[in-house]
Amino acid sequence: MNRTYKLIFFLSIFVIFYFSVVPASSIPNIAVLSFLTDKAIHFLIFLYLSSIGLLSRFKFSNIYLLIAIFSFGLIIEIIHFYHPYRYFELADLAANSLGILLASFIFQKKD
Repeated sequence: MNRTYKLIFFLSIFVIFYFSVVPASSIPNIAVLSFLTDKAIHFLIFLYLSSIGLLSRFKFSNIYLLIAIFSFGLIIEIIHFYHPYRYFELADLAANSLGILLASFIFQKKD
């Protein structure tokens, strides 16, 4: 099962990165999710990514995994700073961090 979670984790990293660097106008608008704000989407994506990462049970410390996931979000925001159709936002990093922290809290209570 860990192998499946790891596959899902790395595929998710790829998909999130792809949708983070293409122009926002080329991302399909999903009507069911239209009530969510940009920050809520960031929060949910990083909650999901952190949860899948923690379920993967990598051979290194969970804290390193969560730092790597935060760093992934930071790299995306740095790319947005230079991207002509995207914007760097500290609020996005804050929403990412809240998603990571909630996943960490859930998995600490679970274990």
